Amino acid sequence: MRMTIFRKILIAFILAAVLPLLNAQDRRTIPLDMYLIIDGSSALEQSRSEIIAWVNEQVVNRILMDGDSITIWSAGDSARVIHSATVSGDAGIREIRERLQALEAGGRTADFAGALRDAASRTARADRSRLSHTMLIAASAEGLQPALSGGAQLLRWSRSEKSARWQVLVVSPNIGGRVQQATTAYMNSQR
Repeated sequence: MRMTIFRKILIAFILAAVLPLLNAQDRRTIPLDMYLIIDGSSALEQSRSEIIAWVNEQVVNRILMDGDSITIWSAGDSARVIHSATVSGDAGIREIRERLQALEAGGRTADFAGALRDAASRTARADRSRLSHTMLIAASAEGLQPALSGGAQLLRWSRSEKSARWQVLVVSPNIGGRVQQATTAYMNSQR
């Protein structure tokens, strides 16, 4: 009998200690400058709803938080900013979703290079205490190729995600210096 009561108390104690950890989430404390470049060419029409759903789920719901800034380009025949704001509560998130839903396609080509130049100039002027993150979303598997030709530096700190018809290239510009600083600090701490 005592052993059963002891086991129940022990199990209750373990559950009380472990359950809160199961809901623990990483919380970013450094604000983010998100640069989202979306293919605005006619190729977008084939995957538009899938791309918008992915952006809403992976970027708007998972990455963005209050205080982050977001700039969204439609990269059609010429790249143009369709939204630029600092995220502030549910109203800010709703506005981002509305702008994404209203995204129109119609250009013959995707001007990723023009949007990347604009994003690079914004990143150069950005506060160094903030993280910069750029996503290029191509509506076709070949869509990113022209933007990447000669862009080895762009690819150094990047990762790619592919769908059957579209793909995303995620780039963290100016992160090289931060990686080097973190590595140096770690090596110095080991001495």
